[in-house]
Amino acid sequence: MIKAGSIEKGMVLRIKDEPYSVTEREFVNPGKGSAFVRLKLKNLRTGAVLKEVIKTQDSVEEIDVEDRECQYLYSDGNVYHFMDNETFEQFGIPVKEFQDLELLMKEGDVYTVVMWEDSPIDIKLPYKIVYMVKEAQEGLKGDTVSGATKIVKTETGLEVKVPLFIKEGDKILVNTESREYVERVNQ
Repeated sequence: MIKAGSIEKGMVLRIKDEPYSVTEREFVNPGKGSAFVRLKLKNLRTGAVLKEVIKTQDSVEEIDVEDRECQYLYSDGNVYHFMDNETFEQFGIPVKEFQDLELLMKEGDVYTVVMWEDSPIDIKLPYKIVYMVKEAQEGLKGDTVSGATKIVKTETGLEVKVPLFIKEGDKILVNTESREYVERVNQ
Protein backbone atom coordinates (compact mmCIF):
# COMPACT_ATOMS: atom_id res chain seq x y z
CA MET A 1 0.00 0.00 0.00
CA ILE A 2 1.24 3.46 -0.88
CA LYS A 3 -0.10 6.92 -0.17
CA ALA A 4 -1.91 8.49 -3.11
CA GLY A 5 0.51 11.43 -2.99
CA SER A 6 3.32 9.02 -4.00
CA ILE A 7 1.59 7.76 -7.14
CA GLU A 8 3.57 8.34 -10.32
CA LYS A 9 2.86 7.94 -14.02
CA GLY A 10 3.51 4.37 -15.19
CA MET A 11 2.69 2.68 -11.86
CA VAL A 12 0.23 -0.20 -11.82
CA LEU A 13 -2.48 -0.07 -9.14
CA ARG A 14 -5.27 -2.39 -8.02
CA ILE A 15 -8.53 -0.47 -8.16
CA LYS A 16 -11.87 -2.25 -7.79
CA ASP A 17 -9.90 -5.52 -7.91
CA GLU A 18 -8.61 -4.78 -11.44
CA PRO A 19 -5.09 -3.83 -12.63
CA TYR A 20 -4.86 -0.22 -13.82
CA SER A 21 -1.87 1.59 -15.27
CA VAL A 22 -1.47 5.29 -14.39
CA THR A 23 -1.39 7.20 -17.69
CA GLU A 24 -1.77 10.73 -16.28
CA ARG A 25 -1.25 12.18 -12.81
CA GLU A 26 -2.00 15.69 -11.56
CA PHE A 27 -1.32 16.84 -8.00
CA VAL A 28 -3.79 19.49 -6.80
CA ASN A 29 -3.35 21.53 -3.62
CA PRO A 30 -6.39 23.80 -3.30
CA GLY A 31 -6.36 26.84 -1.02
CA LYS A 32 -9.02 25.27 1.17
CA GLY A 33 -9.32 21.59 2.00
CA SER A 34 -6.86 18.78 1.64
CA ALA A 35 -4.62 18.08 -1.34
CA PHE A 36 -5.62 15.40 -3.84
CA VAL A 37 -4.36 13.55 -6.88
CA ARG A 38 -6.33 13.48 -10.13
CA LEU A 39 -5.54 10.29 -12.05
CA LYS A 40 -6.28 8.94 -15.50
CA LEU A 41 -6.01 5.15 -15.45
CA LYS A 42 -6.13 2.46 -18.12
CA ASN A 43 -7.49 -0.99 -17.27
CA LEU A 44 -4.83 -3.47 -18.37
CA ARG A 45 -7.39 -6.22 -18.99
CA THR A 46 -10.10 -4.36 -20.87
CA GLY A 47 -8.40 -1.15 -22.03
CA ALA A 48 -11.17 0.93 -20.41
CA VAL A 49 -10.15 4.39 -19.19
CA LEU A 50 -11.04 5.46 -15.66
CA LYS A 51 -10.66 8.89 -14.06
CA GLU A 52 -10.19 8.94 -10.29
CA VAL A 53 -9.67 11.62 -7.66
CA ILE A 54 -7.93 10.38 -4.50
CA LYS A 55 -6.98 12.37 -1.39
CA THR A 56 -3.21 12.35 -0.90
CA GLN A 57 -3.46 10.81 2.58
CA ASP A 58 -5.54 7.83 1.33
CA SER A 59 -3.76 4.57 0.52
CA VAL A 60 -3.92 2.56 -2.69
CA GLU A 61 -2.49 -0.83 -3.54
CA GLU A 62 0.42 -0.91 -5.95
CA ILE A 63 0.71 -4.26 -7.71
CA ASP A 64 3.66 -5.96 -9.30
CA VAL A 65 3.41 -6.86 -12.95
CA GLU A 66 6.12 -8.66 -14.85
CA ASP A 67 7.23 -7.90 -18.39
CA ARG A 68 8.25 -11.05 -20.27
CA GLU A 69 9.88 -11.21 -23.67
CA CYS A 70 7.78 -13.69 -25.66
CA GLN A 71 7.85 -14.86 -29.25
CA TYR A 72 4.56 -14.63 -31.14
CA LEU A 73 4.11 -18.03 -32.78
CA TYR A 74 0.76 -17.86 -34.58
CA SER A 75 -2.97 -17.16 -34.29
CA ASP A 76 -5.59 -19.84 -34.80
CA GLY A 77 -8.36 -17.24 -35.09
CA ASN A 78 -9.42 -17.48 -31.44
CA VAL A 79 -6.09 -17.48 -29.59
CA TYR A 80 -2.70 -15.80 -30.06
CA HIS A 81 -0.03 -18.39 -29.25
CA PHE A 82 3.15 -17.17 -27.56
CA MET A 83 6.31 -18.79 -26.21
CA ASP A 84 8.19 -17.38 -23.21
CA ASN A 85 11.80 -16.82 -24.35
CA GLU A 86 13.25 -17.79 -20.94
CA THR A 87 11.23 -20.86 -19.97
CA PHE A 88 10.16 -21.92 -23.50
CA GLU A 89 6.69 -22.38 -22.03
CA GLN A 90 3.84 -21.84 -24.52
CA PHE A 91 0.59 -20.08 -23.63
CA GLY A 92 -2.37 -18.50 -25.36
CA ILE A 93 -4.07 -15.12 -25.15
CA PRO A 94 -7.67 -14.79 -26.42
CA VAL A 95 -7.81 -12.82 -29.69
CA LYS A 96 -10.97 -10.97 -28.63
CA GLU A 97 -9.06 -9.17 -25.85
CA PHE A 98 -6.51 -7.75 -28.32
CA GLN A 99 -8.42 -7.71 -31.63
CA ASP A 100 -6.81 -4.37 -32.57
CA LEU A 101 -3.30 -5.94 -32.57
CA GLU A 102 -4.12 -8.72 -35.03
CA LEU A 103 -2.81 -6.95 -38.14
CA LEU A 104 0.20 -5.45 -36.34
CA MET A 105 1.86 -8.61 -34.95
CA LYS A 106 4.15 -10.68 -37.16
CA GLU A 107 4.70 -14.40 -36.59
CA GLY A 108 8.13 -15.12 -35.18
CA ASP A 109 8.68 -11.62 -33.76
CA VAL A 110 9.32 -11.00 -30.06
CA TYR A 111 6.95 -8.79 -28.06
CA THR A 112 6.65 -7.85 -24.40
CA VAL A 113 3.77 -9.60 -22.64
CA VAL A 114 2.71 -8.09 -19.30
CA MET A 115 1.90 -10.76 -16.71
CA TRP A 116 -0.07 -10.32 -13.48
CA GLU A 117 -0.73 -13.24 -11.13
CA ASP A 118 0.76 -15.56 -13.78
CA SER A 119 -1.74 -14.59 -16.45
CA PRO A 120 -1.15 -12.32 -19.45
CA ILE A 121 -2.97 -8.98 -19.26
CA ASP A 122 -1.33 -6.88 -21.97
CA ILE A 123 0.81 -7.12 -25.10
CA LYS A 124 3.24 -4.25 -25.70
CA LEU A 125 4.33 -3.65 -29.28
CA PRO A 126 7.37 -1.61 -30.29
CA TYR A 127 6.57 1.96 -31.31
CA LYS A 128 7.62 1.20 -34.92
CA ILE A 129 7.72 -2.09 -36.85
CA VAL A 130 9.12 -2.94 -40.32
CA TYR A 131 6.65 -4.64 -42.69
CA MET A 132 7.04 -6.13 -46.18
CA VAL A 133 4.64 -4.72 -48.80
CA LYS A 134 2.72 -7.65 -50.35
CA GLU A 135 0.20 -5.77 -52.50
CA ALA A 136 0.67 -2.35 -54.11
CA GLN A 137 -0.85 -0.66 -57.12
CA GLU A 138 1.53 0.95 -59.58
CA GLY A 139 1.95 4.71 -59.18
CA LEU A 140 0.78 6.44 -62.34
CA LYS A 141 3.40 8.32 -64.39
CA GLY A 142 2.81 12.02 -64.24
CA ASP A 143 0.84 11.69 -61.03
CA THR A 144 3.30 13.85 -59.13
CA VAL A 145 1.05 16.04 -57.06
CA SER A 146 3.06 16.71 -53.92
CA GLY A 147 1.98 14.40 -51.12
CA ALA A 148 0.16 11.96 -53.43
CA THR A 149 -0.46 8.61 -51.72
CA LYS A 150 -1.89 5.15 -52.29
CA ILE A 151 -2.97 2.25 -50.09
CA VAL A 152 -0.76 -0.87 -49.84
CA LYS A 153 -1.26 -4.14 -47.99
CA THR A 154 1.51 -5.57 -45.81
CA GLU A 155 2.41 -9.21 -45.09
CA THR A 156 0.05 -9.20 -42.07
CA GLY A 157 -2.88 -7.74 -44.01
CA LEU A 158 -2.45 -4.25 -42.54
CA GLU A 159 -3.44 -1.51 -44.99
CA VAL A 160 -1.24 1.59 -44.92
CA LYS A 161 -1.33 4.87 -46.85
CA VAL A 162 2.09 5.36 -48.45
CA PRO A 163 3.78 7.60 -51.07
CA LEU A 164 3.41 6.58 -54.73
CA PHE A 165 7.03 5.34 -55.07
CA ILE A 166 6.46 2.37 -52.71
CA LYS A 167 6.07 -0.91 -54.62
CA GLU A 168 5.55 -4.61 -53.92
CA GLY A 169 8.50 -6.15 -52.09
CA ASP A 170 9.58 -2.89 -50.42
CA LYS A 171 9.98 -2.77 -46.67
CA ILE A 172 8.29 0.09 -44.84
CA LEU A 173 8.46 1.34 -41.26
CA VAL A 174 5.01 1.81 -39.68
CA ASN A 175 4.05 3.61 -36.46
CA THR A 176 2.09 0.97 -34.48
CA GLU A 177 0.06 3.51 -32.52
CA SER A 178 -1.20 5.60 -35.45
CA ARG A 179 -0.78 2.84 -38.08
CA GLU A 180 0.83 5.41 -40.37
CA TYR A 181 3.74 5.10 -42.79
CA VAL A 182 7.02 6.48 -41.44
CA GLU A 183 9.64 5.68 -44.09
CA ARG A 184 10.91 3.14 -46.61
CA VAL A 185 13.54 0.81 -45.14
CA ASN A 186 16.56 -0.35 -47.15
CA GLN A 187 17.63 -3.73 -45.77
